[in-house]
Amino acid sequence: MSAPTATAEPGAADPLQGAANAGATNYTDGWDSAQQRPGLVRAAGSLSTPAITLGVAGLLCLIVFYAEGGPNAVNPRPMTTLEMALTLASGAVVASVVAMRRFRGPAYGLWPAGLLLAFAALCALSVVWSVQPDESWQNASQMLAYSALFAAAVALAHAARAHWSALLGGVLLAAVVVCGYALLTKVAPASLDSSDPYARLRAPYGYWNAIGLTAAMGVLACMWLGARRAGHALLSALSYPAMGLLLVTLMLAYSRGSLVAVGLGLALWLCVVPLRLRGATLLLVGGVGAAGVVAWTFSQPALSSDKVALAQRVDAGGQLGVVLAVMLVALTAVGVAIGFATNRHAPRPVTRRRMGAIALSLPLIALVGLVGLLAHSQRGLTGSISHDVSALTDPNAAVPLNTPGRLTSVGSVRARYWNEALEVFSEHPVLGAGADGYATARLRHRTVPLDVHHAHGFIVQTLADLGLVGLALILALLATWLAAAGRATHPFNRRWQNWRWRRIQAPYTPERIGLLSMLCVVLTFGIHSLVDWTWYFPGDACVALLCAGWLAGRGPLNGDAALPVTEQRDTTARSAQDPQIAPWWRNPSPRLALAAAVLVCSLLAVWAQWQPLRSFDAANDASALLSHDPRGARRAAQQAVNRDPLSVQALFTLAAVQQNSGESAQARATLQRAVRLQPSNPQTWVALGEYDLQARDAANALNELRAAIYLNPQTIAPEATIIDNPGLLSVRNDYLLALRETGAKP
Repeated sequence: MSAPTATAEPGAADPLQGAANAGATNYTDGWDSAQQRPGLVRAAGSLSTPAITLGVAGLLCLIVFYAEGGPNAVNPRPMTTLEMALTLASGAVVASVVAMRRFRGPAYGLWPAGLLLAFAALCALSVVWSVQPDESWQNASQMLAYSALFAAAVALAHAARAHWSALLGGVLLAAVVVCGYALLTKVAPASLDSSDPYARLRAPYGYWNAIGLTAAMGVLACMWLGARRAGHALLSALSYPAMGLLLVTLMLAYSRGSLVAVGLGLALWLCVVPLRLRGATLLLVGGVGAAGVVAWTFSQPALSSDKVALAQRVDAGGQLGVVLAVMLVALTAVGVAIGFATNRHAPRPVTRRRMGAIALSLPLIALVGLVGLLAHSQRGLTGSISHDVSALTDPNAAVPLNTPGRLTSVGSVRARYWNEALEVFSEHPVLGAGADGYATARLRHRTVPLDVHHAHGFIVQTLADLGLVGLALILALLATWLAAAGRATHPFNRRWQNWRWRRIQAPYTPERIGLLSMLCVVLTFGIHSLVDWTWYFPGDACVALLCAGWLAGRGPLNGDAALPVTEQRDTTARSAQDPQIAPWWRNPSPRLALAAAVLVCSLLAVWAQWQPLRSFDAANDASALLSHDPRGARRAAQQAVNRDPLSVQALFTLAAVQQNSGESAQARATLQRAVRLQPSNPQTWVALGEYDLQARDAANALNELRAAIYLNPQTIAPEATIIDNPGLLSVRNDYLLALRETGAKP
């Protein structure tokens, strides 16, 4: 079986030279064979280097599995270690590129990278006014690692632009591995996930929407692999089982946000990539295979219901493994057959037009069928739409069950989170409540004792945390990134020139098709982030950051190819004399100084990221030493406070050590310091109030617990709503006890 290859533009010896030829024709849709078109290039769109592809996939898988999903207050070590490693490694990459790269053009991607770094700096600066500055600092650490990774991707796009397909192939391979592991937790629950009570897929992140987003981004990368004309045919054939596996994972996660995101991402891909029939064939065949597995799984109560006995899950998981294996083998055979058929006998133009009409009619038929179902429902068409809109925007809507039925449900609790975020924003409109301050600031506005750390929406979270200043910075970042990504991809075949939106003739080279697929991956992540908090999961965010950084730093695709051969030779001849394009060792001082500055800044950032973890470790040591080594406990607790002076948990530990040593006055002073540090955090008032109550100072305890109740009214909620929350019930009892001892009225 010969490998499908990339087609050169008419009149050009190389597809990359096509942009320099006026009136170059773009690819026609459909399949091409080596017998039909003479100018063929094999290597341009294939995986550049298998080792690089495996390296990218290994890095992304390491991020997913080592970070254990995302933020974890119980054990921050994996997340902090990952942030430190990303910051240091990214700084080393940027420094290496700065030191050794030959500067031959503009520094593409500098504006988006700078604005993302400015956003991280704003998060760090927000500790000055944050309602919970220790959380703001940890959020800034994560943003700093993200900024460094984005900058590294920009630098690599400058220095290794020929390896674009290794990045895209690594993203796809990592998505297949992660989704395959998620499915294995259902196939072999006794070995991989025996304690999971939920039917929805959520491993390895511990969050179903995160694994759904991984599958969604993998689907877009899979479209590139299966639809491309260049590269080895076997890899293209393997895109069919990969597509089936990704779609099964997407459906078994029951993630409605991921389904919407992948639907919009696929619509964009089909609009901007002129390989629609190839892509539609892959999507249709993979979808049919996945539909059979999903339908069978949904019909099995042991796989689609929560809290099923492990023995039943093991039996059903074995059957699921067989069904998945059959699907993968069948889709592989179909992919190989399609590769043989289309490579030997490409469809005629009339056949392509008919297939295109069929592909276009399928979503239209589905839309008409949906409208018909709504029209014949009990509420009618307009009534059904009105009811769904009301359910979507109702902050008191019931939470859908974790069953396959949630896929057809519109109701969600996100409206409640968004309303609370907007109320926080109305109190702090300019600068917000501080990075990651939503969780604390929302307590005054919530109406039910439901603990939520994020607003489940990047825009509303930014408004609540950083106000209009943060939103303006994000919009500026989005605008500059779109301009930079558009420079490399031209998705609408237009560009700004002389203040006019002009149409251009840009050939659809293999690289451009790959970059357009990267664009769809990034936008899929962005769409999903509007309705969820997956931005905080590095396994998903790092995929988007790598692709976004590469697009920003790539620059125009025809930047080198458009130079005439004689001009390229002249440029090479002048490189020894021109300090701007000479080898780095000819004029090392400015670049080496800048590279050294980047490394120093990276090391300082890593040190700052390390301090909260050191404080956490010292606080744990103090608690362990409290019973048998009071002096050692006191020393460790003081180290915890010194290492992270923003942490109230370190102050609570120090107060406990002081109280255990009989230093009552010092312990109360330490708790008062925690209140002064975070006066808008009800937790600090509760700690001080409980201490005073134990010290028989009921009058002060009453005032302090009243402050806690003001900041978190659900602390004193009716017992019927807090009976399942021991923390709230304890504070309520403390408050009632203080009332009785002082004789005060509620």
